Amino acid sequence: MTYRKAALLTATALVGLLAPPLPAAYAASAADRPARGGLFLDGSGECTFPMKKQIEGIPWSLQRVLLDELWQDTKGKGVRVAVIDTGVDDVNPQLKPAVDAKAGKDYLKPDKENPGPGDEMRGKTDGTVDEVGHGTKVAGIIAARPRAGTGFVGLAPEATIIPIRQNDEKNSGKSDTMAQAIDHAIAKGAHVINISQDTTQPLSTESAMGKAVARALRKKIVVVASAGNDGMDGKLKNTYPAAFPGVLAVASSDRNNERAVFSQSGTFVGVAAPGVDMVSTVPGGGQCVDNGTSFSAPYVSGVAALLRAKYPEWTAPQIVARIEQTAVRSINGRDNHVGWGVVDPVRALADGAVPQEAPTADPGPPKPPAPEPAHLAVAETPQERTERLATYALGIGGVLVAVVAGTAIVIRDSRRRRGAAAG
Repeated sequence: MTYRKAALLTATALVGLLAPPLPAAYAASAADRPARGGLFLDGSGECTFPMKKQIEGIPWSLQRVLLDELWQDTKGKGVRVAVIDTGVDDVNPQLKPAVDAKAGKDYLKPDKENPGPGDEMRGKTDGTVDEVGHGTKVAGIIAARPRAGTGFVGLAPEATIIPIRQNDEKNSGKSDTMAQAIDHAIAKGAHVINISQDTTQPLSTESAMGKAVARALRKKIVVVASAGNDGMDGKLKNTYPAAFPGVLAVASSDRNNERAVFSQSGTFVGVAAPGVDMVSTVPGGGQCVDNGTSFSAPYVSGVAALLRAKYPEWTAPQIVARIEQTAVRSINGRDNHVGWGVVDPVRALADGAVPQEAPTADPGPPKPPAPEPAHLAVAETPQERTERLATYALGIGGVLVAVVAGTAIVIRDSRRRRGAAAG
C-alpha cells in the first residue's frame, strides 16, 4: 500500500468516528420484512427531493479514489448500464445526458390519482418517472456527469443508463416482473445490469428470475445485485437475485472498510463497497445522502462499466473475478461479511491485468525456512574403537615421556647447583 493511499484510508477512518448514526429504520428492518415474495428496495429512503442546493464537497467514497488515475484509459464511454429500479429521472442535470430514455421501460402504471413529485412526467412509460428517488440515486453513483458546484460525480461518467422502472415505494415489484425487466435490458444492449433490490423468498435457478439472469450471463452481461439490508441480526441468509450463480453480490462497507451493521452477510457475498452516507443525485436536481446496500451495488457497477470499456473482449466472469481479486482484503481469502474484500476501483483498472475466471486467495506471509536435519551417526565400530584407544595411548605416552624428561632435567640441574655450592 502506498503512503498516499494509507493516508487517505487513515483520514476517512477518522472521519468515520464522527459520522452520524445510521437511520433507526434499519434496526427494525428484519422484523418489518418477514418472508416475502415481493422485491424490497435496499436503501433507507431517508432523503427528500428535489434539492435546491448541491452538495459542494467530494463525498468520502470518492475521496479515497484517485479519479485521474482511474480515468486515465476510459470513463465508460460506449458502455450501457441497465438500472432496474424505481425509474431514473432524466431531468437532473447530472443525469440528463446519461439516460437513454428511448431504451427505457416502465413495468408499473404511474399513479395518476395521487399526485406527487414528478407530476409533469406522469404518463411516461420510458422508465424516467421516479417517484421514490431510489433509482435516480443508484444511476447517479454509476454515471452522473460532472457539474459545477458539486464534488459528486459517477464512477463511470461517460456510461449510458438504460432506465427500467420495476418497483416503487410500495414494493410492488415481483420476481416475474424482474425477469421481464432483465430480458428488456438484454434486448436493449446492456453490458451491465444493476439490481438494488432483493427478496428472501427462496428462488431456484429454474425460476423465471433465475432463468432471466442466466440468459443475461450468457450474453456476457455483468449482473450486479445488492446483498440486502437485513443483516442487523447477524444471521447468514440468501437473498435473490444476489445469490444466483454468476451474479456479483455486493455488501456494504463503512469508512473503516468493515461491514456496515445493516449489510446482509452470506456465503454468496462477492465483495463489499461503500454504502454509508452515500451522496447521489435525486429527481429534479441536486443531491442528497442515503445509506444501504442499494448504493454499494452501483458503486461496483460503475467499476464494472469501466472494466467493460477497457476490456471489451473479457467475459462477465472475468470482469467479476477482476473486481474480486483486486479488492482490499482483511484476510487472505473471502469471508461472509465483505466477500473478497472492499472494492478498489483504481487497482481494478490498473494496467497489466490478466483475465482470470475466478479469484484466488492471497499467498499470505512467506513460511520460515525448514530447519536443517540433524546428522545421525551409527554406533562405533570395533576398528574405530581400536583407533580411538591407540590415539589415547599415544597421547598419554607422549605426556609421560615429557614428564620423565622434564623431571630428569630438574634433578640434573639441582645436582649441579649443589656441587657448585660445595666447591
